[in-house]
Amino acid sequence: MTAGIPLFIRHASQLVTLASGSQQPVTGRQMSELSIIEDGAVWVEDGLIQAVGTDSELARRYHERLGEAEILDASGKIVTPGLVDPHTHLVYAGSREIEFEMRLNGKTYMEIMRAGGGIHSTTRATRAASEKELIQQATTRLDSLLKHGVTTVEAKSGYGLTLESELKQLRAAHKLNEKHPVDIVSTFMGAHAIPEEYKTNPDDFVQIIVSEMIPEVARSGLASFNDVFCEKGVFTPEQAKKILRAGLSYGLLPKIHADEIEPYQGAELAAELKAVSADHLLRASDSGIQQMAASGVVAVLLPGTAFFLMTEPANGRKMIEAGCPVALATDCNPGSSPTVSMPLMMNLACLTMGMSLSEVLTASTINAAHALKMADRIGSIEPEKQADLVMFDAPNYAFLQYHYGVNLVNTVVKNGRIVIKKGVAMYDVSLSAS
Repeated sequence: MTAGIPLFIRHASQLVTLASGSQQPVTGRQMSELSIIEDGAVWVEDGLIQAVGTDSELARRYHERLGEAEILDASGKIVTPGLVDPHTHLVYAGSREIEFEMRLNGKTYMEIMRAGGGIHSTTRATRAASEKELIQQATTRLDSLLKHGVTTVEAKSGYGLTLESELKQLRAAHKLNEKHPVDIVSTFMGAHAIPEEYKTNPDDFVQIIVSEMIPEVARSGLASFNDVFCEKGVFTPEQAKKILRAGLSYGLLPKIHADEIEPYQGAELAAELKAVSADHLLRASDSGIQQMAASGVVAVLLPGTAFFLMTEPANGRKMIEAGCPVALATDCNPGSSPTVSMPLMMNLACLTMGMSLSEVLTASTINAAHALKMADRIGSIEPEKQADLVMFDAPNYAFLQYHYGVNLVNTVVKNGRIVIKKGVAMYDVSLSAS
């Protein structure tokens, strides 16, 4: 597609717009309201959505300009907003397939971590890798995410655990954001684990995060959010509060890995600090869920992580009924969720978390955009929003979830440009790895 040429998407079997959720996260019954247009069409120009409606409506409106537009025929297919993945650990080195076998033989995630594996294993590999190597490895993941319909992704640091290595991860993500079609939103997560060298004095490491890492990350402008792994054996609620408040004082908005392994007041802390999101929440208390709902904290659920760790997932149904805005994410990482498939996460949310076919689309688009404070730009198909769109080989949205573990993405439009067509990349992959 040549720059400046309008794009006219026509005859979508269902145009799933998710309209009307831009002002605040979607909750409760509204998560099932997809605002579908049958035989839908979208007119795109200058990277933005200009008009949305039925095909006949837009054909009449733009009849004098049809000859100048590139036509994308969506007959028999659905078109949705670009999928948004609001929780990944995109930039890292190495892999941990040996730990998968250890878990199959009965070892737990925390047992492996305490023995020097888990996050510590990836930290050693990431510290040893060059920035160029990190970019090259992350590019492969990012290309795959895009082929699965993800047009915006969050990327956390947290595998460096020193100022130098954390900045290296964040720089890699920043350079990828400049070169790759996918938009990357960065989160500083120096509080991902207590480094092995601080095992006996974790408060000293907390102080380093607060007094050295956070000020420098803020000064560099390489991150928008500040995250912490609040979990027994990692960071206590008191330590997490100190770290998140320090980030806030420097303009880094709080997120929190909360109540993943056992109840640990993570959801309550997220509500107290009015965090943008609380993520995982497998063991969140009923009180914590209610408090999150009252504070408007987005519950980012990670069905792939529970699936891969072979543990009971978060109760998405309970959270929706409590009034929590729920989003979904891959948690793409080398240890507990080595996947790049948002469609599979949507399948698993239906199959394991009690969520409906329509709710998972809301959770993977407009609510996921709210989890990144970007719902004014992405997450729905509405005029003046960024033209991030996905065309699926599915006649209706139910068909999309019915086929689990299958990538039905046909075409991806990013900023008004076709970047994936019939599963093939239409951009120069080598540029993003340079």
